[in-house]
Amino acid sequence: MQSETPRLSVEGLTKRFGSVTANDTVSFDVMPGELHCLLGENGAGKSTLLGCIFGRLAPDAGRILIDGNPVTLHSPADAARLGIAVVQQHFVLIPRFTVLENVTLGARAAGIRLGPVAAATRLTALMQDLAIPLNLNAPVETLSVGEQQWVEILKALYLDAKLLLLDEPTAVLTPEESVRLFAMIAQVTSRGVAVVLISHKFDEVMQADRVTVLRQGRAVATVRPADTTREALATLMVGRRLAAAPARATRSEGGPPMLEVQNLTLPGRSDPINFSIGRGEILGIAGVAGNGQDELFEMLSGSRAIPNGEILLEGQAIGGLTPPAIAQLGVGYVPSDRYRDGLIGGFSIADNLILGQQHDAPYARLGFLDRRCIERHATDAVAAFNIMPATIDLAARRLSGGNAQKLILARELRRATKCLLCHQPSRGLDIGVIDYVHRQLLAKRAEGCAILLASEDLDELFDLSDRIMVLFRGRIMGMLVTEETDRQMIGLLMAGHGVR
Repeated sequence: MQSETPRLSVEGLTKRFGSVTANDTVSFDVMPGELHCLLGENGAGKSTLLGCIFGRLAPDAGRILIDGNPVTLHSPADAARLGIAVVQQHFVLIPRFTVLENVTLGARAAGIRLGPVAAATRLTALMQDLAIPLNLNAPVETLSVGEQQWVEILKALYLDAKLLLLDEPTAVLTPEESVRLFAMIAQVTSRGVAVVLISHKFDEVMQADRVTVLRQGRAVATVRPADTTREALATLMVGRRLAAAPARATRSEGGPPMLEVQNLTLPGRSDPINFSIGRGEILGIAGVAGNGQDELFEMLSGSRAIPNGEILLEGQAIGGLTPPAIAQLGVGYVPSDRYRDGLIGGFSIADNLILGQQHDAPYARLGFLDRRCIERHATDAVAAFNIMPATIDLAARRLSGGNAQKLILARELRRATKCLLCHQPSRGLDIGVIDYVHRQLLAKRAEGCAILLASEDLDELFDLSDRIMVLFRGRIMGMLVTEETDRQMIGLLMAGHGVR
């Protein structure tokens, strides 16, 4: 630490949305040169707190101090002028603009208006200093998702920020890129920049100087990672001790495959892909977002036509079937875009839980919905998955992202009697619910269900998968038995290195 005056002080901050209190008298501070992590379950108030710090939201009570001085932030532009920069979960980039144009456009709000030549010189020096290799003249739409994340980080650092806020910055980075990011964080903190990091990955959390744990909108503790353990932090997050994860059973090598993909070509790709998943097997997919996962899952679920090749379920071709027809065969689907593909926003929680099954017993009798049965089912599912608020007639569009994901999982796990397609199933979930979901996936596996699991969390893939398939630009870079590989090998393949 380089000063006794905190770079950031949050004192008694409260933020309400109607009757819901997102932040309840939260207090913590961040010193110059400190990496400070905010840790908490989905809905604990982390992103709301960050929104107040960079001016997107106005707190209802409490105050924010920068270098000991109280500040009132009416907008992110106010925050930028004070040296506060943020990298949010969702990119704020103009796809057709170049890297240079995106960075300089974001800087204008902070009053930095250099000409193109001077801006390019300044940005090139910054990139060389931090070892960030990007083409300044490349349109952002031509960059990989990981490279776009670096553009967002450059936008923040270009402002000469003295307080850098990072909201889940490694979600779209390969392991190798994540290591580079933390090397960059170490470099900027050594110069006195204070960094606030939101992360759910304990490998990252344990690299912080201090961690503030949020639970149900309150700051329950601030601790040093050196003085605690991952298990203790998890207990602080959820308010209870989590049971040990069940061991993954040995995969059976016998029997025909449940799901087969033969000579399937993903849009815009050249190499056909081939793989199969056996009964009672979890096949994980590792890869940075945007490398063909979305198209593959859409084809498998029937929501995208297949240009060639075949998809077989128990030997039956399903490539030309509609999504409802595929679901009727016992295939559950958890899409990556929960609002676009997984829910009908105007429908209630109860009705979304039976989507696709509303004409079937026990939810319908003689052509009429059995509301009592639907309500019983919804009440049980809401309790099992801790969907909040627990009001089954609430419209799905009013749910937070994490709670919307829980709703989809509750429906699709029940539907998947033969095969479960899981695209980022734990994204945005509480650590306690992730534990519950993992147990449900392993239970499905034990029942003989074939599971295709794509995740950006390598820990999740290694904990659950029998084999891991690595995708890079729509090509299968490797098909590896989990016990016979490691994160370094997976990371190299994710970056396009290595051979099949």
